[in-house]
Amino acid sequence: MGLFKDFKDDFSDAVDELVPTDEVSEKEDVMVNTLDEDLDVDSELNKLDGLLEQVAKKVDEPVAVKAPVTPVSDTVITEKKEKTSNSNRIEDYSRMSDVQTDSYTKNVETSKNLGINENAISDETAVITLGMTITGDLDSTGSITIEGTVKGNVKCNGKLVVNGTIRGNSVSSEFFADNAKVEGEVATSGTAKVGAGSVIVGNITATSAVIAGAVKGDIDVQGPVVVDTSAVVMGNIKSRSVQINNGAVIEGFCSQTYADVDVESVFKNVEA
Repeated sequence: MGLFKDFKDDFSDAVDELVPTDEVSEKEDVMVNTLDEDLDVDSELNKLDGLLEQVAKKVDEPVAVKAPVTPVSDTVITEKKEKTSNSNRIEDYSRMSDVQTDSYTKNVETSKNLGINENAISDETAVITLGMTITGDLDSTGSITIEGTVKGNVKCNGKLVVNGTIRGNSVSSEFFADNAKVEGEVATSGTAKVGAGSVIVGNITATSAVIAGAVKGDIDVQGPVVVDTSAVVMGNIKSRSVQINNGAVIEGFCSQTYADVDVESVFKNVEA
């Protein structure tokens, strides 16, 4: 208790020096003297020990650490890119064709000549899965997707998508080949799109065409033709207009037979 009493005396002396005597006397009347009371030292120490134990527990508690984010490997990214490569190529060729054919519509007479009834196109799509081989002709009022092999002629009122092999002629309202092998004539009343990696041995007849693969045969298109960088064409091209990108290989003649320009009238005055 001597320690607390000494502290009280020192505190009183300090207050006397800073505060006038009158104010000190007034405050002494108000202040409650608790330093002279008997203190339970053991209980105070027990409280202090309890506080120390709580602090120690908080220090010992493990800190939650967020698990590190596992980076996506290059292999996974490559697989995703491979899965979407086909759809991306389809969109690319579709955009190329749409830009070139904004001012063109499907040739109704061509549809009639090919025996395609565009008014009777159903929403159904027949799929020839990978590993399936069909021997015989196919005829559908809807669309057909061929991932396997068809040994025979194929005709559909809708869209014909070929990712596999056709050994026969095909007739459709729209034709698209991607990594395909086709041995036969390709006739469509709409757009013919030959993607990179595709090989077609046979003539192509369409309203517009985008060629990025290999074609061995003549291309007869009443609208525009785009020959992309990766294209190889062994045959003549008849079209309304033709765009040949740098790197394309063409062994044959290009003729804008369906162009609106009267070539003879252009040179008529010069010859006269």
